[in-house]
Amino acid sequence: MSGTRKAVSETSSRLPPPSMPNARSMRDAHRFVRPILVVVPLLGLILGFGTRLAGLGQWSGTIWAAATIPVLGALLVEIVASLRRGDVGLDIVAALSMTGALLFGEHLAAAVVALMYAGGQYLESFAERRAEREMTALLGRVPRTAVRYRDGRLEEVSLATVAPEDRLLIRQGDVVPVDGVVARGTAVLDQAALTGEAQPVRKARDEPVMSGVTNAGDAFDLIATHRASESTYAGIIRLIEAAQASKAPMSRLADRFAMAFLALTVALAGGAWLLTGDPIRALAVLVVATPCPLILAVPVAIVSGVSRAAKAGVLIKGGQALEALARVRVLVIDKTGTLTHGEAQLSRIQPAAGLSPETLLRLAASLDQASKHVTARALVREAQARGLSLAVPTGIAEVPGEGLEGTIDGQHVVVGGLRYVANTVPGLGRSLDGSRFAAGSVVVAVAVDGRLGGLLILADSLRTEAAQVIERLRRLGMNRIVLASGDRSDVAETVTVGLHLDGVHADLTPDQKIRIVQAEKQHGPVMMIGDGVNDAPALAAADVGVAMGAKGAAASAEAADVVLLVDRLDKIPAAIQAARRSRHIALQSVYAGIGLSVVGMLAAAFGYLTPVQGALIQEAIDVAVILNALRALWGAEPS
Repeated sequence: MSGTRKAVSETSSRLPPPSMPNARSMRDAHRFVRPILVVVPLLGLILGFGTRLAGLGQWSGTIWAAATIPVLGALLVEIVASLRRGDVGLDIVAALSMTGALLFGEHLAAAVVALMYAGGQYLESFAERRAEREMTALLGRVPRTAVRYRDGRLEEVSLATVAPEDRLLIRQGDVVPVDGVVARGTAVLDQAALTGEAQPVRKARDEPVMSGVTNAGDAFDLIATHRASESTYAGIIRLIEAAQASKAPMSRLADRFAMAFLALTVALAGGAWLLTGDPIRALAVLVVATPCPLILAVPVAIVSGVSRAAKAGVLIKGGQALEALARVRVLVIDKTGTLTHGEAQLSRIQPAAGLSPETLLRLAASLDQASKHVTARALVREAQARGLSLAVPTGIAEVPGEGLEGTIDGQHVVVGGLRYVANTVPGLGRSLDGSRFAAGSVVVAVAVDGRLGGLLILADSLRTEAAQVIERLRRLGMNRIVLASGDRSDVAETVTVGLHLDGVHADLTPDQKIRIVQAEKQHGPVMMIGDGVNDAPALAAADVGVAMGAKGAAASAEAADVVLLVDRLDKIPAAIQAARRSRHIALQSVYAGIGLSVVGMLAAAFGYLTPVQGALIQEAIDVAVILNALRALWGAEPS
């Protein structure tokens, strides 16, 4: 059937990032030329057989030879370009078989090989485009303009001119151009392109919205929080470009395999000619070996796996990361923002006598509307999520980082840390004791009209899916799972109770996290999961670094090999399953394809196959190999 225009080492370079216009133009040119190179030998074969039926058989050979020459010429150009780059691939076998067939008068075989080669290139290109669809769909959705409010009017402006604090109109069907928060209306967002979520999500006023999602509901206003170049979607696009420029270790293995196969092909062909004196047998061997399924199976399976993971909301930066992800056996995981949510959430309400939990939370959240403190914002969000109607605070006085006081519905309310409330409201010191709460908890005291109203306890709790994900990773063969956290030891120990980890390391600096990763490599390939800037060095040191969420620190996303497009740990097992399946299918296709090709070559060497028969057999092998490799894309959803 076909070869590929270069050794498999060039697989990834066929996928140049959008920032490389020359490479992209070359790629588009190849896609334009490939169908033409298929049509020429196909028409030549039809016309050659037609002349035979018309009694003009003397012209058939000439027509078939003429139909072969354009394909052979294009192939020779590719071979020369590859040799200049230092690449030696199996396309040489295709060139030898076509050249030999023309020299020995096997013009029909030459035309069949030309058709098989050109058709194989086209089929491989189609398979890769099919596998890349989810990746390139993200690139194609990049918005170019935004609709901005200015002086009471709407104007459509270039995305590069949008700045933080700009108010934008997001129309129904628009792709959100920048990160921001909902300013008016309720946003109904389709996040499937980024996270794989099938159901739209709703965002209320002041809730954050990622760029790159689609407005599936009515129009709403958005206040930009980042420039377009700094937004989530821009970061994802940069990561996709890196993924498309990657090269898999399996491809390097294929390079070495290709050289061995090339030597075997030449040896069998030369031996058959030398021992029998029949050059046609040597030609038949070359034809059966054109091309080797090795250079078709690996790239198609790898690109299929990367594409499949992207569809599920996991961005794998190319074949090298996918290959490494398939082999991991040790997990080192960060705590804050990874194993936990990374922000304090209300876990318990302890109202004093005479107040209900809802009333206590409403009073505290109403006053906290006037504060920008992270704990205050958490209480406001919790109250809004519970549907509580918040009052407008008056007479506000705040001590930054400590607490604030003011009037809510005629009542004097004080909200803050235990020390602040005790100092602000005389006589409450003995009532406020935070020692009985778990390590890592944030205790907020509330006083109402000079008396203790109650306590609100917040904690950075485990993700709901954390325990289940760890158990799934165990079933997938993860031998060791250890925590590496910069948080205090007592907090780390408390949070991880019941998770059955193999080790808990706390109070770590970034360089100490690197040492943990390196030490764990004695147990097998290591995957490190983190989200913060302090995790970036450890992510880079691991065999596979995984960054939590597209909105995590830019440094961690850049250092990581894998980026989760949504902050959910349950994406990790699915990504590992997809990687392992793709690697298994690639190797399966390689071994089966090469085995069948060698059998065909031996049959040709012993005279059991003619050059034309050999070409048709190899065509069937190549089709089977590509379809098998595409199973990495079409199989059942990973779970």
